[in-house]
Formats: sequence, structure tokens, C-alpha cells
Amino acid sequence: MTTIDIHAETPFAASFRPASFGAAASAPPVRATRLRLTVRGRRVLAFLASVPAVIAVSIAIVSGGGALASGEGSAPAGTFAEVTVMPGDTLWSIAEEVAPGADPRDVVDAIMRLNALPSGSLTAGQALALPTEYAPQH
Repeated sequence: MTTIDIHAETPFAASFRPASFGAAASAPPVRATRLRLTVRGRRVLAFLASVPAVIAVSIAIVSGGGALASGEGSAPAGTFAEVTVMPGDTLWSIAEEVAPGADPRDVVDAIMRLNALPSGSLTAGQALALPTEYAPQH
């Protein structure tokens, strides 16, 4: 029985030759082709490469905030001196009053960080904790 194989020698032409039996007439040699990525393929590859980084950052954000809210490692309550805000007081005036020899900008910053104040606005009657380095010594 005779069979016919179709082999593409050029992209647009095909030749018909009878298939012969044996090792010499096996499949024609395959040319190695280069991998070509399209724009879409590059985007998919970049997305897949960035997934582990996004997951790592997400885990860091979720697990890193617990230390701030837990209060672990903070000083026990009552170890800070407190000041009650009077009408007309500002952070700047309180900073100058409790630490006259220090730069008021540093003292205001320390008070804002310690009390977790989102802005510099104060309310009369509000209690503010003072950092230990600026607290008046008894």
C-alpha cells in the first residue's frame, strides 16, 4: 500500500512524495523557532510576575497594623504626665509651657504622635498626655 505525505518546504508551497519505510525517511527536521511575545502576552506575564509581590504586601499590611492597635510594648497607663486643654490653648502654647528650653516644633510633633492627633485642633477640657522627656519633673 502506498501513502502520500504532505510536507511544507516553504510557507506557501507543498510537495507530494510517497512515504517510504525506514529510519532515513522519518519526519523531516524541525526548525527551532524563537518565542515571540505579543503585547498582550507581555502584559499577562508581567501580571503573573507581580502577583506574589502584591500578596506579600497585602499580608504585610494586614498583619503589620496589629502591633499599633494592640498596645503591646507600650508604657503602662498613668506613666505620662497629662495636661488639660484650657480655652484658647494651642499645641504650640502647651509645648512652650511644658518645655521652654526645647524647640516647640519637636515638642508639638511628639505630643501629636503620642496622642494620635490627626490635626492640631484642640478642644477645651481635652486631656493630652505629654512625652516623658518633656513632662514636668515632680
